[in-house]
Amino acid sequence: MKKLSSGNYAVAEAVRQAKVQFIAAYPITPQTSIYEKISEMEAQALLTGSMARVESEHSAITMCVSASMAGIRVFSATSSQGLALMHEMLHFASGNRSPMVMVCVNRAIAAPWSLGTDQTDTLAQRDTGWMQFYCEDNQEVYDTVLQAYKISEKILLPSMVIMDGFFTSHFIEPMDFADDADIDQFLSGSASPDRFDIENPTYISSLVNANDYLAFKKRKFTDMEAAKEVIAEVEEEFKQIFKRSYGMVETVETNDAEIVMVTSGAMTSTGRVAIESLRKKGLRVGLLKIKTFRPFPYEEVEEALRGVRKVVVIDRNVSIGKGGIFCSEVQSAINNSSVNPLVYGYIAGLAGMDVSSGVLEGIVMEVQEKESPDRLPVWVGGN
Repeated sequence: MKKLSSGNYAVAEAVRQAKVQFIAAYPITPQTSIYEKISEMEAQALLTGSMARVESEHSAITMCVSASMAGIRVFSATSSQGLALMHEMLHFASGNRSPMVMVCVNRAIAAPWSLGTDQTDTLAQRDTGWMQFYCEDNQEVYDTVLQAYKISEKILLPSMVIMDGFFTSHFIEPMDFADDADIDQFLSGSASPDRFDIENPTYISSLVNANDYLAFKKRKFTDMEAAKEVIAEVEEEFKQIFKRSYGMVETVETNDAEIVMVTSGAMTSTGRVAIESLRKKGLRVGLLKIKTFRPFPYEEVEEALRGVRKVVVIDRNVSIGKGGIFCSEVQSAINNSSVNPLVYGYIAGLAGMDVSSGVLEGIVMEVQEKESPDRLPVWVGGN
């Protein structure tokens, strides 16, 4: 069914349709309208489950992890400082193999304070053992929330579905919403295992020796890599039912490209416009969109950049002391591989600063003239 919706309201609808049984969250801009819409649904008796009102994000995720251990489907949502407050329990969620799904609406991390979009809040959690999916638009957010439940419940690792604050969370777009019956069909057979069996008692999060600790970490690492195959399988199943798919990465005009621009999130839509314009000017430029950040799709990135002379990575984030985080991952992906393009790192759009197609075209033109990359990232905009 075609409907106009914001990204946040699309998330709430996906939660309802997935028949989530327990929701715990704490309101924080720009996530708040997800919380409000789900509360409204609960008041109208539209939810299958119940919603807990808590005093902090730390409590919200603690309740979600605990509830998921009892074998029910759970959901949370947050942004920025709220996600930072959850950090301790993010490790518990993945360590306890909780298949929960959380939507994170990107917002810059203080200090100084900002409400604008910035991926540093979620990328700062990249090593916590959560799968991370960076979505381009409202439709992709809705679809990915539904897919994330199936993926997480198969691989027993939690998922973060991530979108840009305001650019995606609050912008209203025409969307395709699936019928409840089709969602039921898609999610049938998925289930969160019940860890609490009175007849077969076990320990959860207990103290272990070094050998067992290593074994647990190695298993989690191995399963995160195995998630790539599960993601592909779930994506294909989703495509068969709903006729939409995204992939861990997407390539645009890369077959003959000399320069490839790498983007993620909402900036990808602007990148598409820039690439089309540059192509009309005779430049052989392509685009690589990275949706799945954890597990990182090394093989797909390597294949997409085969035969390319230069790669320019546009990061809406920064690792202080290093540079753009997507840029670092792309460089890692092609190290010791059979492809060796020059990789140029640019940091743009922090705190929601506008990045127009003209700005992206200018970056590509600049890279075309440069013989080698700068050691440090190039900052776009600001003083």
